[in-house]
Amino acid sequence: MATAPPATAIKSQPPQPPAKPTSKLHWRSWTSAFGRACGVLLKTIVRWLALSRINPNVLTFMGLVVNTWAAILFGSANFSNQKRMFIYAGLVIIFSGFFDLADGEVARATNRVTRFGAFFDSVVDRYSDASQFLGLLVFYARGDRFFYVVLTAFVMISAIMVSYTRARAESLIGSCRVGFMERPERLVLVILGALFNRMAPVLWIIAVLSTITVIHRMRYTWTRTQDAPTVTKAGQAA
Repeated sequence: MATAPPATAIKSQPPQPPAKPTSKLHWRSWTSAFGRACGVLLKTIVRWLALSRINPNVLTFMGLVVNTWAAILFGSANFSNQKRMFIYAGLVIIFSGFFDLADGEVARATNRVTRFGAFFDSVVDRYSDASQFLGLLVFYARGDRFFYVVLTAFVMISAIMVSYTRARAESLIGSCRVGFMERPERLVLVILGALFNRMAPVLWIIAVLSTITVIHRMRYTWTRTQDAPTVTKAGQAA
């Protein structure tokens, strides 16, 4: 008597991950395409600038000029045109970011990376930051808003101290990259405050987080210097 062939075992398939929403995929593809397009545009501009043999330090200085323009727009604002002037200033600060990106890229493309270039870039960045807050300080002073004059001055000092504590710490312990309120974060916040006319809360955020960053870096440096004490050279800046 013939027997029926054994039934073929059905292999179990591993569970498939849930499909990603189409909207998220479209958003990611759009943003990645935009990022690639910006990268291509930046590389093209850098190539043109490299062919022109422009000194990268000139581009760094141009960033300061553009930021000074934004400061003038801040300082020229008044009650009637504040929103419009702040939007203009925010757009100008966005434009100044091009020089922050281009100077280093041009230096590398033309083989002009120097220690002085890095030093000059850092110094000019401090002036650029101070110019923006100086413009805001003039705006609040012209509007007789004494409290925000003081707050803006404190923010200006805090921004400088964030950079100074890192530079001073790295002269002692080699690296001090702790903290989260550095120049890129400040620029983003100032741009948002300018474009959406919400500068007052932005100043509060920068003031608080910059102070926390300074304290964090002081504590981090104190901890590292306790591990390996060093002798301060005579005449070294305090």
